Amino acid sequence: MKTNILDIQFDNLTREEARQAGAELLRSSDFHYAVTPNPEFILTADKDLEFQKILNQADLVLPDGIGVVYSAKILGTPLKERVAGFDFACDMLDVLDEMGGRLYLLGSKPGVAEEAGRRILEQHPNIVLCGVHDGYFQDSDPVAHEVAQAQPDLLFVCLGAPKQEKWITRFGLLTGAKLAIGLGGALDVFAGNVERAPEQWQKLGMEWAYRLVKEPKRIGRMAKLPLVLVKAAGRRASGRGKQRVL
Repeated sequence: MKTNILDIQFDNLTREEARQAGAELLRSSDFHYAVTPNPEFILTADKDLEFQKILNQADLVLPDGIGVVYSAKILGTPLKERVAGFDFACDMLDVLDEMGGRLYLLGSKPGVAEEAGRRILEQHPNIVLCGVHDGYFQDSDPVAHEVAQAQPDLLFVCLGAPKQEKWITRFGLLTGAKLAIGLGGALDVFAGNVERAPEQWQKLGMEWAYRLVKEPKRIGRMAKLPLVLVKAAGRRASGRGKQRVL
């Protein structure tokens, strides 16, 4: 069941249900991609219809951001829970480890993907790290060719939105990956450069506040959270709230 939240068609799944759905995609023979929209994605997609289309055509659309969950409640179409992109990535690494599959990491500053890969392999010894590449490139064609030669099963693309989602839809099929996921700054977390909020903060839906304390420069991005809530309230007041699609 898809749930329309401000024109983005979210999969209404728990984290475990998302894990099961992702595992099916990862074990398949075809290419698939997953996206994890937060409030910033929603506001960008409202002005960038190509990006909105890319999000809505994804095989999995998971609500990463408490602002999405709150907006869903305001609209009268509550979601089961927030499914953070980083958590989904961790779950897919567990599945890949069970498979003995191949992982490619694309994005972030030079050296970050290498360190992220090293730490991932410490926790998932059955994974084959088949390649890494930083996100500082001008020409995508040779990068996509390099990824394709590595023959990954799982591809993490961490270039920031909407660049990463647009890259996935243009080159993902060519890479031969079974599942590609756009994951923003996840490689910095995997590499230990950025600390995730403690679990209690996550459970309270306050991970955004923890990150703001740690990185005050994010205030501009965090300010978009109330904008999405105002947008949802306006949509509800106009009578265009409850929209569900199969």
